[in-house]
Amino acid sequence: MPHIQINEKISLFYEEYGQENTDPQKIIISAQVGFYPKGMQQHLATLGYHVYCVTLRGFHPSTLVEEDYGEHWYDVFADDVAAFADKLKINKFIYMGASHGAGVGWHLMLRHQDKVSVFVAVVGGPHSLAQGTMSYRQMLAQGIIKEIPPFNPPVDNDPARQARRDRRSAHIAAQPPAPELERKVDYGRPLMALGSEEKLCEELKKITLPVLMIGGVEDPISTPELMIRTAKCLPHCKLVIYSNCGHDIDTDLIEETCDVASRFIENAIKTNKWYLPVQEQERE
Repeated sequence: MPHIQINEKISLFYEEYGQENTDPQKIIISAQVGFYPKGMQQHLATLGYHVYCVTLRGFHPSTLVEEDYGEHWYDVFADDVAAFADKLKINKFIYMGASHGAGVGWHLMLRHQDKVSVFVAVVGGPHSLAQGTMSYRQMLAQGIIKEIPPFNPPVDNDPARQARRDRRSAHIAAQPPAPELERKVDYGRPLMALGSEEKLCEELKKITLPVLMIGGVEDPISTPELMIRTAKCLPHCKLVIYSNCGHDIDTDLIEETCDVASRFIENAIKTNKWYLPVQEQERE
């Protein structure tokens, strides 16, 4: 299994998808606790991108950790992504992440924005700090909640989409139990060290590169209200929200979301804008 040793203690597991490509306009890095093998990242690789899927520290098969980074888990994750790129001599890349992976992206933008050309944040929130700091994953592990709210609405008249969901559910159910150290990790919520919604919004305004946000109307975590709040803060943002979609849109509507992402990336890199060039035609 491929690993990158980013320092004397930490080794990051990663997978590569797509043909070899050194063009920074075609390199995507995504970092999460794990990846479903048929999601947006893998499909983007079929559209000409070279995609690196990096497993975050603390999660098998990357190095497990005993340290608790408290409010700074996402800072550590973001620094690891930057170190991963440096080790591979990637000076500039596109960052794409879903849910907590997008959370890593917000921190990456604020700490290493110079390394990123475009940010694609799928169901990325970020969470409202008024709602607490503990992740749903850890609340479930500690028994604070009995179950996570339904991530997705019922499929509306599309048997193929339902079959895709069923395959994903079966894949997740078949995974072996996580190591004990991994189960103890509570990375919390993005930007929680800021302490308030007001400070969070002020920090988001510092992200000046093109950002694409994709989400679903019926997402109970990255709600439309949160995404609209974020879009208002970002000076160069495009927000796309789908009805009858929830938190797993990145593995649900793969073709649709990748088409939107690919067109946004291509235009943003070419024009440094979050919209198509304005072409005013003079009247005769």
